[in-house]
Amino acid sequence: MRPAAFLLTAALLLAGCANPSTGSDTDDPTAPVTLTFWHGWSEKKEVKAIDESIARFEKLHPNIRVKSTGNVTDATVNQALRAGGGEAPDVVSSFTTNNVGQYCSSGMWVDLDPFMRKTGLDKKAVFPKTLLDYTSYEGRQCALPLLADAFGMYYNVDAFEQAGISRPPRTMSEFKRAAVKLTERAGDGSYRRVGFMPNFRLYQNTPDRLFAQWGPAYFDGDGKSRLARGTAAKEFLTFQRDLITALGGYGPLENFRTTVGDEMSSQNAFLTGKLAMHLDGEWRGGMLDDAKPGFRWATAPLPVPDDQAGTYGRGYLTGTVAGIAHSSKHQNAAWELVRFLTADTDQVVAFANAIHNVPSTKAALASPQLHRDPAFTTFLDIARNAHSVGMPASVNGGQYILTFTDFAYETEAGRVRDLDKGLRALDRQIDDDTLQAQD
Repeated sequence: MRPAAFLLTAALLLAGCANPSTGSDTDDPTAPVTLTFWHGWSEKKEVKAIDESIARFEKLHPNIRVKSTGNVTDATVNQALRAGGGEAPDVVSSFTTNNVGQYCSSGMWVDLDPFMRKTGLDKKAVFPKTLLDYTSYEGRQCALPLLADAFGMYYNVDAFEQAGISRPPRTMSEFKRAAVKLTERAGDGSYRRVGFMPNFRLYQNTPDRLFAQWGPAYFDGDGKSRLARGTAAKEFLTFQRDLITALGGYGPLENFRTTVGDEMSSQNAFLTGKLAMHLDGEWRGGMLDDAKPGFRWATAPLPVPDDQAGTYGRGYLTGTVAGIAHSSKHQNAAWELVRFLTADTDQVVAFANAIHNVPSTKAALASPQLHRDPAFTTFLDIARNAHSVGMPASVNGGQYILTFTDFAYETEAGRVRDLDKGLRALDRQIDDDTLQAQD
């Protein structure tokens, strides 16, 4: 899976509620039928893997033909589902887990629990809990995970050895010391290498991915934002500010950030040795293998707070999700495709191997057929770790993540003087946005 855009705004998503009754779940899944499947993959290797997956499905279900369309955005899918009719897809997928709350609450994607009960699929036995959590909303399982992305740390082994660091850091205090030790500056103050770039705007360094190491709870049992309650958010943002200061300050680091190459280019800052430690997903390993950088590299989980040392090995999880359109006239047949793509062990393993993503079922994660090397195994372990976290679904398509990100940008730049006061205001804004979306 290629790195997707961080978030789609609510304006591009669902407007109003769908009418779930426009489709049909009474069709005969053994009757001849053609299903339409819309997905977001577009890279040649990825599309080939999808086509091979469909061929395997059609061999098992000779009565079902699947017509797939790739490189489809969430906005395009949602427009088609609102319009309904014969041009709308039967099966849909999305790279954006943040939108699941809208898919479920609007009825735009159908509840899959009845289909699982009919066909005997025990979702809790098949899928890791974190992946089930980000594919459901308020008890409605309108999506299932279709491969996953796990985030961890890539590090420059040669730079570690030169700095006398024997292993990757496991706690935040070790992380800070290593980042400082690995940072090299020229005589004019410019950076030759940064131990770790703490600024949130670099590549995959979004606040939610880094905050995952604190095991945050964004909402309470009543759905109210609770970032100002407890200590996690304040500790996370304070640590990030302290690390920025220790590495030379926000301004110099931002200047450095603007000089590095694009994430997906040959001038990626880790690839060129300008970063010694780097947050990224499992797909980066394949890219590094292809690029053959001039140093040895390895992977490890990101460190955790010192007082949560027992959770080391955790990380941030996200991934592609798949579901059935509410307007589909062939929902039982569509379920057969969704079930095959998401829950068939051999299929999940084959697809994960083809596009170098993390499998999304317990059996596939443990399969001896899964291609694994030491670097990739790190991400498999993160996906299996009980302390790993994803983002909770929300009714407004993850608007709270955008609001939190904006606040984090202000904080790292030193424009939030009172964190406690700022976090209380942040909670109020998130709650107001949620209420507005529910009206």
